[in-house]
Amino acid sequence: MSPESRWPGAAELGRLGYGAASIGNLYREVADADADAALSAAWAGGIRYYDTAPHYGLGLSERRLGEFLRSRPRDEFIVSTKVGRVLEPNPDYAGGDDLAFEYAVPNRLVRRFDPSEAGVRRSLEDSLERLGLDRIDIAYLHDPDVYDLDRGLAEGLPALAKLRDEGVVGAIGIGTNSADAAARAVREGDLDLVMIAGRYTLLEQPALAELLPLCEARGVGVVAAAVFNSGLLATASPQADARYDYATVPHEMLARARRLAEACAAEGVELPVAAIQYPLRHPAVRSVVVGSARATSVEQNLARIAEPLPESFWTSLAEQGLLP
Repeated sequence: MSPESRWPGAAELGRLGYGAASIGNLYREVADADADAALSAAWAGGIRYYDTAPHYGLGLSERRLGEFLRSRPRDEFIVSTKVGRVLEPNPDYAGGDDLAFEYAVPNRLVRRFDPSEAGVRRSLEDSLERLGLDRIDIAYLHDPDVYDLDRGLAEGLPALAKLRDEGVVGAIGIGTNSADAAARAVREGDLDLVMIAGRYTLLEQPALAELLPLCEARGVGVVAAAVFNSGLLATASPQADARYDYATVPHEMLARARRLAEACAAEGVELPVAAIQYPLRHPAVRSVVVGSARATSVEQNLARIAEPLPESFWTSLAEQGLLP
């Protein structure tokens, strides 16, 4: 990590962090025992950075993560959660689910966009209660571009900066799938970190145009999430029924993923190994966050990120026009 980083804690994130969306019942129901086993595998493998959000399973992810971490020494791990969506009782609840938002949980609660200072404070207080922890290390403004980017940046970022100044959180940032929204937040805000999901991966690198150079110049650390592009790069042979950006994979993306897989195989490297390591090659990237509710998958990802890859491998991909 470069000495110019704004937040010294970025050095402690580690190369691999655990993304807790899956244990919020992303796409499918997950048993409590399976969620605990996945978290236990992450801890046993040395992962000490855990990312969650109220959005993930309408608070289920935070509750499960908090229950697991409560028995671990508080100074030995870093937790990030997100603000911008507050959870409120669903006045129309009639036994339905939240699968419209990809989570297999009852929709007893609804999300409401609120990036105001009061909303941000309330969100963090609610997250602390669900997590059962004494503090949150990192707070990201979550997906303001999905709702109202102008308002999100104008209200949410100053509110987070105030909370950081008060010592309520250690570091602040934005978490988004949009490289353009993240770059604007870095320009207009006073951020320590950016979590960019799916926009700096082996498959595609739109974050290279502006976001990553801007972060590097300003000492803003980058956490790369969704490095498998929602599953497309998670297997050695990309399948047509894989997900891309939480939806059906477009034909052109599937074709590109298969070209990458073939090129990797020719070098004796499995596609997911290259995918999990690629973002860490940029000097602005501090950590890669990957989630799974399966302990075996967590262990597999720990092995993937530790596998040595020669520089000649990356040179070969670049020479084939598969990397910039």
